[in-house]
Amino acid sequence: MIPRYTRPEIGAVWTDEAKLESWRQVEVACALETEGPTPAELEAISLATFTVDAVLEREKITDHDVAAFVDVLSASAGEAGRWIHYGLTSSDVLDTALGVQLRKAGDLLIAGARDFRDALAEQARAYVDTVCVGRTHGVHAEPTTFGIKLAGFAFEADRNLKRLEAAVDQVSVGAVSGAVGTYSATSPDFERRVLARLGLEAEPVSTQVVARDRHAELLQAIALAGAGLERFATEIRHLQRTEVREVEEPFRAGAQKGSSAMPHKRNPITSERITGLARVLRGYAQVGVEDVALWHERDISHSGAERVVLPDATIALDYMYALATRLARGMVVHSDRMRENIDLTYGALFSQRVLLALVAGGLQRDDAYRIAQRTAQQAWDTRTQLRSILEDDEDPQVRALDLDAIFDLSHYTKHAHEIVNRLDVVAPAGEPAAA
Repeated sequence: MIPRYTRPEIGAVWTDEAKLESWRQVEVACALETEGPTPAELEAISLATFTVDAVLEREKITDHDVAAFVDVLSASAGEAGRWIHYGLTSSDVLDTALGVQLRKAGDLLIAGARDFRDALAEQARAYVDTVCVGRTHGVHAEPTTFGIKLAGFAFEADRNLKRLEAAVDQVSVGAVSGAVGTYSATSPDFERRVLARLGLEAEPVSTQVVARDRHAELLQAIALAGAGLERFATEIRHLQRTEVREVEEPFRAGAQKGSSAMPHKRNPITSERITGLARVLRGYAQVGVEDVALWHERDISHSGAERVVLPDATIALDYMYALATRLARGMVVHSDRMRENIDLTYGALFSQRVLLALVAGGLQRDDAYRIAQRTAQQAWDTRTQLRSILEDDEDPQVRALDLDAIFDLSHYTKHAHEIVNRLDVVAPAGEPAAA
């Protein structure tokens, strides 16, 4: 992932130095559990070092990155270096070290996912009584509250958090089973001891490599999390349109510039960035699925692709969570504009209330529907308040309607607190949100 979208902590997980250090940890853990090395040799192996430049230079000769690394690390350990990589194959190191890195990256993603969910839950509670229009097909439907809308996003965020937690668990595995995975030069007990040192679970049947459906599951979970962030970002983008202007992204007045040419502009650039990166994540998920099928016991057709998509996907999602959380906490909510927009249809959005009142008054549903439809569309088309049209209607059953009850906004908000309070199950109120 390009530096622009790489936050330092997760970027540090995926540097060349970090990758080779994870390889070193695996090699040392294996040596410490190998029968044969003396205590002095194990100390020398534990203290063995490498440099990225030295490994890259050696790879020019070996044309094999793991072999080059083993050569450099072994030379650093002196005579004890003969025990480094003893009984191992490259995938023992690569896949187990990848499990270490993915667990570290995954922990950061999980923390970001939790922060985003909690930010949404906090805002849902803050705006539980803020009335706004609900839309279907992009068209005004019936009133709701902004808190209810945000609660829906918060629950989705919680589902994505749980998917990430499960996927990170699935991918936090290793394998030290040797060539073709038969433990011919090691043993299952040796593998268990090594992986215990590294904090990983074992792949039950590795066939020399860890099964790639695990990595595909992580990339799918990342793509779904990205889609959830995109859904939230898309809603903010719609709400910030000039014609709507119910919500705006935070804008640093006096410092931030919305356009190089038009000083008046305040554009939803953060939401747009989230939307664009979500598309990238879906592409990476496709790569993950295609990496599942390997030839016979193993091949390395997955290797090159993974070196791109796994770091990039985790780095991008980490960045997107940081953006979305900042957006959720800092968004500017125009409650007055929300209330104004409810009146854009001149009361037509109360049509269901009219329909139900007519049915309750004795009309057949289709007859009631036609009256409600006719009067509501007349209100919208002629820019005349629906209430006035109903007051002037000559139909006695229409004139008998209790218009105060029909046009009472509290009918749409009476269950708002109950709905939003369902968040207590996943994000209890009162828990301090992460900064």
